Amino acid sequence: MDAAPRIRPLPGEAQAIAPGLRVVLAPNPSAMTLHGTNSYILGEGAVAVIDPGPDDPAHLACLLAALRPGERISHILVTHAHLDHAPLASPLARLTGAPVLAFGPATAGRSPTMERLAAAGTLAGGEGIDAGFAPDILLADGEAVEGEGWRLRALHTPGHFGNHLSFVWGDAVFAGDHVMGWASSLVSPPDGDMGAYMASLDRLASVGAHRLYSGHGDPVADPLERIADLVAHRRAREAAILSALGRGPADAATLAHAIYTGTPPALMPAAARNVLAHLIDLAERSLARAEGPLTARSRFHRV
Repeated sequence: MDAAPRIRPLPGEAQAIAPGLRVVLAPNPSAMTLHGTNSYILGEGAVAVIDPGPDDPAHLACLLAALRPGERISHILVTHAHLDHAPLASPLARLTGAPVLAFGPATAGRSPTMERLAAAGTLAGGEGIDAGFAPDILLADGEAVEGEGWRLRALHTPGHFGNHLSFVWGDAVFAGDHVMGWASSLVSPPDGDMGAYMASLDRLASVGAHRLYSGHGDPVADPLERIADLVAHRRAREAAILSALGRGPADAATLAHAIYTGTPPALMPAAARNVLAHLIDLAERSLARAEGPLTARSRFHRV
């Protein structure tokens, strides 16, 4: 298999990474975003922008400067409503007249369980949500979007986020934050859902793509291998959680410190959210149960 191209950590520079595909890196590096958000420009002439990124005037200017003479933006597509992917969609739409397309607003795509937990307001969470995100056009699962020389098919891939879409482009997939080559994804309830995340990994594997273009980091050259690694990683975390619960009840934060050994302290809150997602999924499968009403600090027992 051909090696995937590298995305240089140079914010603002338009980089050609495949025929008909450019990327402009947003200037928002962090422990959760690596070098920044990958904003993709698909096509030539009338182009689509996938994940315009954070609300940053400098990044907006760089996206517009990346257009070649005579080019225009005809579509703006958003994989999910996190603050590092979605907020620039509205300013870009106002300047270009292009519609914003996505699965739905920030609350769309939640499972009934996550809807109930969100309504209860006991899980905290809300990590970096663009709560005001409102697409102009809703894309249903399986719906096609076409432009000048390009065609995408939307796949609803909830898990990292309820309204998360991936976009199939020929034998490649724009996978947003669901699959990345450099790190596993944060799954933080109620916006994140571990059961849905695992099902969406299976669905992405079934596409048989030869390349994944992620929201952060370099393209994934061997999607099936990477997805298998992520599945194995999550199953190992689940087994470790169940093993720890076998020694006595515990909450997500306690379990995270016991299981995520070697994790930098700054990332431990995110680790605890991942553990909470696992615990909720285990409770849904009757493998664990919470003491009393479910909160972010609930202690869980192994069933």
